[in-house]
Amino acid sequence: MMNAPIIDPLQGDFPEVIEEYLEHGVMKCIAFNRRGTLLAAGCSDGSCVIWDFETRGISKELRDRDCTAAITSVCWSKYGHRILVSAADKSLTLWDVANGEKITRIVLQQTPLQARLHPGSSIPTVCLACPLSSAPMIVDLSTGNTTALPVTVSDMGNGVAPPSRNKLPDVTSYTLTAACFNKNGDLVYVGNSKGEILIIDYKNVKLLAMVPISGGAMIKNIVFSRNGQYLLTNSNDRIIRIYENILPLKDGLGALVDLNKTIKEEDTLEKLKAVGSKCLVLFREFQDSITKIHWKAPCFSGDGEWVIAASAIKGEHKMYIWDRAGHLVKILEGPKEAVFDLAWHPVHPIIVSVSLTGLVYIWAKDYTENWSAFAPDFKELEENEEYVEREDEFDLVPETEKVKESDINEDDEVDIVTVEKDPFSDSDMSQEELRFLPAIPCPDDPQQQDKCAGSSSKLIDSNHSGSPLSEENGQNGQAAHNASSPLEEDTAGGNQLKRKRKLSEKGLELQAEKVRKPMKPLKSSGRLSKTKNKSVVDQDYGNGLYADDGSDEY
Repeated sequence: MMNAPIIDPLQGDFPEVIEEYLEHGVMKCIAFNRRGTLLAAGCSDGSCVIWDFETRGISKELRDRDCTAAITSVCWSKYGHRILVSAADKSLTLWDVANGEKITRIVLQQTPLQARLHPGSSIPTVCLACPLSSAPMIVDLSTGNTTALPVTVSDMGNGVAPPSRNKLPDVTSYTLTAACFNKNGDLVYVGNSKGEILIIDYKNVKLLAMVPISGGAMIKNIVFSRNGQYLLTNSNDRIIRIYENILPLKDGLGALVDLNKTIKEEDTLEKLKAVGSKCLVLFREFQDSITKIHWKAPCFSGDGEWVIAASAIKGEHKMYIWDRAGHLVKILEGPKEAVFDLAWHPVHPIIVSVSLTGLVYIWAKDYTENWSAFAPDFKELEENEEYVEREDEFDLVPETEKVKESDINEDDEVDIVTVEKDPFSDSDMSQEELRFLPAIPCPDDPQQQDKCAGSSSKLIDSNHSGSPLSEENGQNGQAAHNASSPLEEDTAGGNQLKRKRKLSEKGLELQAEKVRKPMKPLKSSGRLSKTKNKSVVDQDYGNGLYADDGSDEY
């Protein structure tokens, strides 16, 4: 940002006002790609719109003829080449973003409220789906096979036999269940209706650890921060809890298996709790102690420094922002519409929220530039500090301002080939990452396309129809546009300039007569052009038949 030095440094790095809104049908859910350059929005008609977030224009629209139900969730793959869309007709659809083609479509037994692609692979083949009233499941997108995950300790039968594949447990024993992958994608964290966080090895369908939540309230949302260091849960007791992840980010599964070997407990439940206490540690709790409101769609900021959640009260577009220390720093109030979904931009302090009416609001920081209030080295003091005078402070040339000899060897070669590591929050940079899509300019309404086509064809017909004058010129071997648009070329000073002259009334009459009669070569005091038309124009201009009124038209 060019004006970064003049921005008040005391402002918080979080959004404050609605910058603008996006409108396209009735949008229900949103998701950014890794860099925040593209925004995917699922609509109520079953389509998925991809916005170019830099230009705020539509880059692509993914529409499946087999799906007309509302979209419940959208998820990008790691490098943005794939998008997974779940819909209310119990379907999961995987799209190729670049060419807009459908890769596969799978229909489940229950409506998936949320579906997440495996975060560890660039072209994932498995996803995690959370159905409406059954256990979370791993779905193989290439074969369509599903594997139900345990949601309670008793589902494992004391760890003897895992649930069978392609068979869902009794749906009557489950309510809404939340689940998510960890950063590396080797573990699944499940939040159940008993207020427990289960850590599962999904490949072997094995429950490895369990973390109970105080109060035992049902967990409605569970999500990791972008860097994988913190886990957020939203419970039915109206409290948002932040847990610190102690497991290593790269090989969490291996570390968890080793923990299970070191802890010797005969009781399975106690052993799972002991292992869980070494995986997650409660870090903060967030709640509105006055109104005791329920929360909706909580998430972290891109750098994990802020936590945001929307109020679940109907008719209220209100979002709360806390810092990670637990302090409420901002309440954003929008229009009188409920919040459906929200997302924080991965890089910039921008929040995007979806309203009940299907509009997407973009919240940005209200930067106030101050050109004169602060010196470059200004620093605000919270309390009085004793100032110690430097020994050379009043010297004519203080020691601190004397030029010191540089330690840099100017003869060393500068390395301009090596690419430094990207300072991005989770920078595993890939040259194959899809960041932008080429915009295809076309009207959204098919009727407008027909109108545009009709108007352009009429324009072509009017150009070719011509006037009687141009038709007669054509018969005499004259180019129509040469007769109607003569140019006078001035070569004064060696520069070739084209100036358009407007015909006088007498000139128009003479030109019409000359067109009706066969033209003869004319001598001119000036130069003769190669074409007959041009020589007539030059001759007439020399005889004063053209009026130079300084305009650019004839």
